[in-house]
Amino acid sequence: MSFIKKLFGSEETSTQSPDYIEVDVGRETPRKSKVVLRPFVLKSFDDINGVLEILREGYTIAVIDIKPLKTKDIVELKRAIAKLKKTVDALEGTVAGFGENIIVASPSFVEVFRGGASAIKPADMSA
Repeated sequence: MSFIKKLFGSEETSTQSPDYIEVDVGRETPRKSKVVLRPFVLKSFDDINGVLEILREGYTIAVIDIKPLKTKDIVELKRAIAKLKKTVDALEGTVAGFGENIIVASPSFVEVFRGGASAIKPADMSA
């Protein structure tokens, strides 16, 4: 009888091999914790798509130079900015202009100061 059990396998060996994989739920996958400040240059309308892909990841503040597209085609620039605003609004982020040629797009957890260039003086370094 033991020969037949060895040949066809016994019930004990089938119950010893589990049909599942144990997963440690106490261990989470590490999140990307650093925020990246990344520069972009808009030379054409299609360049905005790369910016939007990076912003959707959620950990990038985009500093966008719009001067090349502004001098080339103002209509395309307006379309690109409208597309950027629409995506950033959907992500609950912020779009802000710095000067005439720079736009900053940030995720929802970043607050952009909109008070303008105030009278904040740098600390005196000659102490």
